[in-house]
Amino acid sequence: MTSHQSTQTMKPATAAKKLGVYLEATPTEFQEGVVTRDEFNALQADPPEWLRELRQNGPHPRPVVAAKLGVSISGLARGGVTEALTTEQIEALKQESPEWLQKERATQAEVRKETVRIKEKNKQKQEEQGR
Repeated sequence: MTSHQSTQTMKPATAAKKLGVYLEATPTEFQEGVVTRDEFNALQADPPEWLRELRQNGPHPRPVVAAKLGVSISGLARGGVTEALTTEQIEALKQESPEWLQKERATQAEVRKETVRIKEKNKQKQEEQGR
């Protein structure tokens, strides 16, 4: 009896998310097919021109836009950014530095500080319990 191992596949939306690209900007054959684990690994190891272009110039999905701007995804929404943006549009926003962006960056910085503080506190607590 031979074991038949099925090939792992993922939906194009999942693959695009893992690759950090905006699905609607990918080629039609990518959007309409399924991506096997081997195909996904090949895309990561040796990205085709379309993937390199999307990663460099966009349009970028909201998580990537948020990271490039240094804000949360919720912060983007509060700032009225609901669509994918190109690298050029992101750079223009940074140059413009609207009030909402400054505020959201400050909020994000506070969140990061608080996360570090809590992590240190928990670490200290664990060390005290280990004594």
